[in-house]
Amino acid sequence: MDEKRGSGAPGSPGNSGDADGAGSESLDARRKRLDTELSARRKVAPEGGSSREASKGYALAVKLSSEFIAGVIVGVLLGYLFDRFLGTSPWGLIVFLLLGFCAGVLNVLRSTGAVAQPKPATGSQTGPRGEDDGK
Repeated sequence: MDEKRGSGAPGSPGNSGDADGAGSESLDARRKRLDTELSARRKVAPEGGSSREASKGYALAVKLSSEFIAGVIVGVLLGYLFDRFLGTSPWGLIVFLLLGFCAGVLNVLRSTGAVAQPKPATGSQTGPRGEDDGK
């Protein structure tokens, strides 16, 4: 009954013979090769590089979150002032909150480079493809 437990694959439990011995030898050889490759890669990596990358990532996260929060806060303040002076409560706050949210998202996208920075207007009147508009 014990002989039928094995699945028939070489190196599976329940199989006996030369295949099991060869499988364990190749496993040991693969482990040794993996250990040498891992130790070589660890030596190549600069020491302290991961902490620098983590601090850069943390700084970027703080910058992006502060830009987003600043846009929302400015929108809320403008909306509150708009409602206070014109008596349109709560519509000014709602509209400017949404505008502040959009401005915050746009600032984050610009900082990450996902959206192009706005270019200053030049003296020439050119169309979107660079040709003259005729003005």
